[in-house]
Amino acid sequence: MSEDARPIRPEPGTRLQFRWTKWGGGEHWVHECVYLGADEWGDWFGQLPGWRSRRPSRDFAVEVANVTLMPPSGDYAATFNVAPGTYRVYIDIAWDLRWQDAEPVGIDMDLDVVDTRDGRGIWIDDRDEWDEHRVAYGYPLDLVEKLEALAVDLEQRVRAHEVPFDDGTIARWVARLESLTAADA
Repeated sequence: MSEDARPIRPEPGTRLQFRWTKWGGGEHWVHECVYLGADEWGDWFGQLPGWRSRRPSRDFAVEVANVTLMPPSGDYAATFNVAPGTYRVYIDIAWDLRWQDAEPVGIDMDLDVVDTRDGRGIWIDDRDEWDEHRVAYGYPLDLVEKLEALAVDLEQRVRAHEVPFDDGTIARWVARLESLTAADA
């Protein structure tokens, strides 16, 4: 991609909204966050305790700091929660996750890969919702095959703590979140 074709990104430290929809355009999660910057894995965002995450019928203040990776592939967003958060890693399988008007937007495709700190382990979550929605909304078969294979691959990579799912990568971006937000204080 040429430099001119790259999406417009805000300056690191810029507050923004990370917006999700469901297939067909239905409203889903909106997360208050800050743009942290980018590395070879993609763009990174952060949330601090007290910042809002909301969707229809649910609105809550985040309890622990987290950082989220949006890779250039646009097919998932990986959120890493600081301890003692229940989920170490929570990956939303996505479609068309991209920059739009200097904010990240994407379609949540139901499947999630989770890694917990409470002893439940690592697994692919929401398979029942995936099975229901892929029929009800008519997900294209090639997309179904691609995203199911992606979920399995990501589960294996999280289990192996491969970069960027390793503690060192996460710690660097959490430190960046803390340094950017400390400068605002």
